[in-house]
Amino acid sequence: MTDRALIAQLQGYGLTTAEIHYYRPDAPSLLQLFVWQDYDLAPDFPILFDFLDYWRREIEAALHSVRIAHDRLIRPTEWRAVKGEVDFH
Repeated sequence: MTDRALIAQLQGYGLTTAEIHYYRPDAPSLLQLFVWQDYDLAPDFPILFDFLDYWRREIEAALHSVRIAHDRLIRPTEWRAVKGEVDFH
């Protein structure tokens, strides 16, 4: 894990994976798959939607569908104070 990834997770970002199905103009009968992965904020996914906007502007391929999976690896709610001690002998 890189420092960038850890910092992003501590700021509330979670690992986001998108399966992007698309058609190329030179093979319109062939549905192709591109897998994209980055740290993003659910449920708005601003980084993913910026990438999809770039795709629509710059890449000559028609989007068919996008399937999104998101998992927060580190959340502030996972950390809690523990009161008391338990001794095992």
